[in-house]
Amino acid sequence: MKLLFDQNLSFKLCHQLSDVFPESSQVRLVGMAEYDDQQIWQYAKTNDFIIVSQDVDFADMATLYGPPPKVIWLRCGNQPTESIEKRLRDHTEAITSFDQDSTATCWEIY
Repeated sequence: MKLLFDQNLSFKLCHQLSDVFPESSQVRLVGMAEYDDQQIWQYAKTNDFIIVSQDVDFADMATLYGPPPKVIWLRCGNQPTESIEKRLRDHTEAITSFDQDSTATCWEIY
């Protein structure tokens, strides 16, 4: 499973979480730093990513369009990268289940 971190999340998460979420990336790393949400959505859909964002817009798109892609909405506010890493790492098993659930669209982590 591959995570695509939105521009409001650090590219460092890709390396820090590579042991549990290999092949993950961040929008800046794929040359999409200036792209709009629709373009990022399409890229994630085409390339089999789960979008990880603190932005409600992606959660709304998940509700409107359904998967793919799926969305993990981080509702913990602005946190240091290490805190975001820990939150995702602590939920690795649940994220795997979310990925395998064909009816799931958006999962919120507080």
